[in-house]
Amino acid sequence: MQRYADFKDISDGRLYGLNDMVKADCHDCRDCSKCCSQDMGDTITIDPLDMFRLTKGLGRSFDSLIHKELEISLSDGIMLPHMRMSGLSEPIYEKDSDMPTVYKIPVGCQFLDKNGRCTIHEYRPGICRLFPLGRIYENGDFKYFLQINECSMKNRTKVKVSKWIDTENLKEYERFVKMWHNFLLMAAKKLREEEDTDKVKMFHMAFLTKFYAEEYQSSDELMFYTEFDGRMKEMVKLLRKM
Repeated sequence: MQRYADFKDISDGRLYGLNDMVKADCHDCRDCSKCCSQDMGDTITIDPLDMFRLTKGLGRSFDSLIHKELEISLSDGIMLPHMRMSGLSEPIYEKDSDMPTVYKIPVGCQFLDKNGRCTIHEYRPGICRLFPLGRIYENGDFKYFLQINECSMKNRTKVKVSKWIDTENLKEYERFVKMWHNFLLMAAKKLREEEDTDKVKMFHMAFLTKFYAEEYQSSDELMFYTEFDGRMKEMVKLLRKM
């Protein structure tokens, strides 16, 4: 999801690369899950790599996740999946003794446990890995920046950006991020110009199917990028035909 704001109002004024140190380490978010709360709304969007990780990590399909842990909504002109934030806190009853223990599910991400901890940390989405960092895009490339108003954790310590992102194959990953961002910009522009609503619906259906619903053949993350490149070529051709 794109964000439109004055850079100096939301950051420490610096731009970071993978080898830079940044004050982002939240000490395992002790006693805090604010960035996973209902206040985040539909901002934690899911890209194709996120979906690949979730389906492989959970052993579940795209269809089984939608309307449960994930939802689909219009984001910057494109129909994108995002993490579903629960509207109500539901009770959990544990009957391990004569007196049942009652817990409350934290209001927020559906993958939080009763203690407000992430149950999918190993294959959490890229936005979650990045937080409280963000990306600023310019001239087809991007840099990282520190969001100063988003994380409530005090006394954060410095960590190398590459370590904080916690992602393998960083060269391929950054290439993927740029390709995905540029494609979304191109698609959004094309869809705004398209007057035929049936063609727009057709594109959104193909987009969700090709990038999210169709299972990737390999479970290896490096091979994901090869399969993704092929799907991207198909979708660029479809977009240009509109």
